[in-house]
Amino acid sequence: MPPSIAGSTRAELARLIHPPLRADARRNYEAVLAAAAEVFAAGGPDASLDEIARRAGVGNATLYRHFPHRRDLLVAVCVDEVEKLCVIGEKLRGSSTDALESWLHAYIHHVRTRNGLAAAFVAGDSEDSVFVAACRAAVGEVATALLQDAQQAGVIRGDLRLDDLLTLANAIAMVTESSDRSHAENLLTLVVEGFRPRSAS
Repeated sequence: MPPSIAGSTRAELARLIHPPLRADARRNYEAVLAAAAEVFAAGGPDASLDEIARRAGVGNATLYRHFPHRRDLLVAVCVDEVEKLCVIGEKLRGSSTDALESWLHAYIHHVRTRNGLAAAFVAGDSEDSVFVAACRAAVGEVATALLQDAQQAGVIRGDLRLDDLLTLANAIAMVTESSDRSHAENLLTLVVEGFRPRSAS
Protein backbone atom coordinates (compact mmCIF):
# COMPACT_ATOMS: atom_id res chain seq x y z
CA MET A 1 0.00 0.00 0.00
CA PRO A 2 1.54 3.38 -0.99
CA PRO A 3 2.10 5.81 1.89
CA SER A 4 -0.38 8.62 2.58
CA ILE A 5 0.20 11.62 0.37
CA ALA A 6 0.12 15.33 1.25
CA GLY A 7 -0.63 14.39 4.85
CA SER A 8 0.94 17.37 6.63
CA THR A 9 -0.46 19.96 4.23
CA ARG A 10 -3.89 18.39 4.36
CA ALA A 11 -3.77 18.43 8.16
CA GLU A 12 -2.99 22.15 8.06
CA LEU A 13 -5.97 22.76 5.79
CA ALA A 14 -8.24 20.62 7.97
CA ARG A 15 -7.43 22.82 10.95
CA LEU A 16 -9.01 25.77 9.14
CA ILE A 17 -12.49 24.24 9.28
CA HIS A 18 -14.59 23.20 12.24
CA PRO A 19 -17.28 20.62 11.40
CA PRO A 20 -19.69 20.04 14.29
CA LEU A 21 -19.56 16.74 16.16
CA ARG A 22 -23.29 16.31 16.82
CA ALA A 23 -24.90 14.17 14.10
CA ASP A 24 -27.81 16.48 13.22
CA ALA A 25 -25.60 19.56 13.18
CA ARG A 26 -23.05 17.69 11.05
CA ARG A 27 -25.77 16.82 8.52
CA ASN A 28 -26.77 20.48 8.23
CA TYR A 29 -23.13 21.50 7.91
CA GLU A 30 -22.53 19.01 5.10
CA ALA A 31 -25.77 20.00 3.35
CA VAL A 32 -24.71 23.65 3.36
CA LEU A 33 -21.24 22.69 2.10
CA ALA A 34 -22.65 20.65 -0.80
CA ALA A 35 -25.13 23.37 -1.75
CA ALA A 36 -22.43 26.04 -1.55
CA ALA A 37 -20.16 24.09 -3.90
CA GLU A 38 -22.95 23.99 -6.50
CA VAL A 39 -24.05 27.60 -6.09
CA PHE A 40 -20.52 29.03 -6.07
CA ALA A 41 -19.65 26.94 -9.14
CA ALA A 42 -22.62 28.39 -11.02
CA GLY A 43 -22.58 31.95 -9.71
CA GLY A 44 -19.04 32.58 -8.51
CA PRO A 45 -17.82 33.47 -5.02
CA ASP A 46 -20.32 36.34 -4.70
CA ALA A 47 -23.34 34.07 -5.24
CA SER A 48 -26.34 34.40 -2.95
CA LEU A 49 -25.97 32.92 0.53
CA ASP A 50 -29.78 32.90 0.75
CA GLU A 51 -29.85 30.57 -2.26
CA ILE A 52 -27.28 28.31 -0.62
CA ALA A 53 -29.40 28.05 2.53
CA ARG A 54 -32.51 27.35 0.45
CA ARG A 55 -30.83 24.56 -1.53
CA ALA A 56 -29.42 23.07 1.65
CA GLY A 57 -32.87 23.02 3.21
CA VAL A 58 -31.81 25.06 6.23
CA GLY A 59 -32.57 28.51 7.54
CA ASN A 60 -30.20 31.44 7.16
CA ALA A 61 -29.52 31.34 10.89
CA THR A 62 -28.21 27.77 10.56
CA LEU A 63 -25.93 28.75 7.69
CA TYR A 64 -24.46 31.69 9.63
CA ARG A 65 -24.07 29.61 12.77
CA HIS A 66 -21.74 27.29 10.89
CA PHE A 67 -20.19 29.94 8.64
CA PRO A 68 -20.36 33.44 10.20
CA HIS A 69 -18.66 35.05 7.20
CA ARG A 70 -18.74 34.35 3.46
CA ARG A 71 -14.99 33.69 3.53
CA ASP A 72 -15.51 30.95 6.12
CA LEU A 73 -17.82 29.15 3.72
CA LEU A 74 -15.53 29.67 0.72
CA VAL A 75 -12.58 28.28 2.68
CA ALA A 76 -14.58 25.24 3.81
CA VAL A 77 -15.71 24.48 0.26
CA CYS A 78 -12.15 24.80 -1.09
CA VAL A 79 -10.72 22.58 1.64
CA ASP A 80 -13.41 19.99 0.96
CA GLU A 81 -12.69 20.02 -2.79
CA VAL A 82 -8.93 19.71 -2.26
CA GLU A 83 -9.45 16.83 0.16
CA LYS A 84 -11.62 15.04 -2.41
CA LEU A 85 -8.85 15.32 -5.00
CA CYS A 86 -6.32 13.97 -2.49
CA VAL A 87 -8.57 11.03 -1.57
CA ILE A 88 -9.13 10.21 -5.25
CA GLY A 89 -5.36 10.21 -5.75
CA GLU A 90 -4.75 7.92 -2.78
CA LYS A 91 -7.39 5.46 -3.96
CA LEU A 92 -5.95 5.42 -7.48
CA ARG A 93 -2.33 4.84 -6.44
CA GLY A 94 -1.33 1.29 -7.25
CA SER A 95 -4.69 0.53 -8.86
CA SER A 96 -3.45 0.56 -12.46
CA THR A 97 -0.80 2.02 -14.74
CA ASP A 98 -3.37 4.64 -15.83
CA ALA A 99 -3.82 6.04 -12.30
CA LEU A 100 -2.20 9.37 -13.21
CA GLU A 101 -4.42 9.83 -16.26
CA SER A 102 -7.53 8.95 -14.24
CA TRP A 103 -6.61 11.49 -11.58
CA LEU A 104 -5.92 14.16 -14.21
CA HIS A 105 -9.46 13.68 -15.53
CA ALA A 106 -10.76 14.38 -12.00
CA TYR A 107 -8.40 17.34 -11.60
CA ILE A 108 -9.43 18.94 -14.89
CA HIS A 109 -13.12 18.51 -14.04
CA HIS A 110 -12.41 20.19 -10.70
CA VAL A 111 -10.68 23.17 -12.35
CA ARG A 112 -13.41 23.51 -14.99
CA THR A 113 -16.24 23.56 -12.46
CA ARG A 114 -14.59 25.19 -9.43
CA ASN A 115 -12.28 27.79 -10.97
CA GLY A 116 -14.34 30.67 -9.60
CA LEU A 117 -13.62 29.56 -6.05
CA ALA A 118 -9.88 29.97 -6.43
CA ALA A 119 -10.41 33.42 -7.95
CA ALA A 120 -11.97 34.54 -4.65
CA PHE A 121 -8.59 34.23 -2.94
CA VAL A 122 -6.11 35.15 -5.68
CA ALA A 123 -6.37 38.93 -5.21
CA GLY A 124 -6.74 38.73 -1.43
CA ASP A 125 -4.46 39.53 1.50
CA SER A 126 -1.46 37.60 2.80
CA GLU A 127 -3.74 35.19 4.67
CA ASP A 128 -5.46 34.32 1.40
CA SER A 129 -2.09 33.86 -0.31
CA VAL A 130 -1.01 31.39 2.37
CA PHE A 131 -4.29 29.51 1.99
CA VAL A 132 -3.99 29.27 -1.80
CA ALA A 133 -0.39 28.10 -1.46
CA ALA A 134 -1.46 25.36 0.98
CA CYS A 135 -4.19 24.16 -1.40
CA ARG A 136 -1.76 24.08 -4.31
CA ALA A 137 0.83 22.26 -2.21
CA ALA A 138 -1.64 19.53 -1.24
CA VAL A 139 -2.71 19.02 -4.85
CA GLY A 140 0.90 19.18 -6.00
CA GLU A 141 1.98 16.45 -3.61
CA VAL A 142 -0.79 14.18 -4.88
CA ALA A 143 0.20 14.84 -8.48
CA THR A 144 3.89 14.29 -7.67
CA ALA A 145 3.22 10.89 -6.09
CA LEU A 146 1.11 9.76 -9.05
CA LEU A 147 3.63 11.07 -11.58
CA GLN A 148 6.51 9.29 -9.86
CA ASP A 149 4.51 6.06 -9.75
CA ALA A 150 3.81 6.32 -13.49
CA GLN A 151 7.44 7.11 -14.30
CA GLN A 152 8.70 4.21 -12.20
CA ALA A 153 6.24 1.93 -13.99
CA GLY A 154 7.66 3.12 -17.31
CA VAL A 155 4.33 4.38 -18.69
CA ILE A 156 5.22 8.09 -18.54
CA ARG A 157 8.43 9.73 -19.76
CA GLY A 158 11.02 10.21 -17.04
CA ASP A 159 11.77 13.80 -18.08
CA LEU A 160 8.20 15.05 -17.60
CA ARG A 161 8.10 17.70 -14.87
CA LEU A 162 5.21 18.31 -12.49
CA ASP A 163 4.97 21.99 -13.45
CA ASP A 164 4.61 21.10 -17.13
CA LEU A 165 2.02 18.44 -16.34
CA LEU A 166 -0.21 20.74 -14.29
CA THR A 167 0.26 23.66 -16.70
CA LEU A 168 -1.08 21.54 -19.55
CA ALA A 169 -3.91 20.18 -17.40
CA ASN A 170 -4.91 23.71 -16.39
CA ALA A 171 -4.75 24.85 -20.00
CA ILE A 172 -7.09 22.05 -21.07
CA ALA A 173 -9.49 23.01 -18.28
CA MET A 174 -9.48 26.68 -19.25
CA VAL A 175 -9.97 26.26 -23.00
CA THR A 176 -12.81 23.76 -22.52
CA GLU A 177 -14.55 25.58 -19.65
CA SER A 178 -17.58 26.46 -21.77
CA SER A 179 -17.68 23.27 -23.85
CA ASP A 180 -18.77 19.71 -23.21
CA ARG A 181 -16.77 17.65 -20.71
CA SER A 182 -15.95 15.11 -23.43
CA HIS A 183 -13.91 17.79 -25.21
CA ALA A 184 -11.61 18.09 -22.19
CA GLU A 185 -11.36 14.32 -21.87
CA ASN A 186 -10.41 13.92 -25.54
CA LEU A 187 -7.74 16.62 -25.28
CA LEU A 188 -6.28 15.02 -22.16
CA THR A 189 -6.10 11.64 -23.88
CA LEU A 190 -4.13 13.22 -26.74
CA VAL A 191 -1.79 15.04 -24.34
CA VAL A 192 -1.15 11.94 -22.22
CA GLU A 193 -0.15 10.02 -25.34
CA GLY A 194 2.58 12.62 -25.80
CA PHE A 195 3.80 11.94 -22.26
CA ARG A 196 4.40 8.25 -22.93
CA PRO A 197 7.85 6.83 -23.75
CA ARG A 198 8.08 5.91 -27.42
CA SER A 199 8.43 2.25 -26.59
CA ALA A 200 5.14 2.41 -24.60
CA SER A 201 3.13 4.08 -27.39
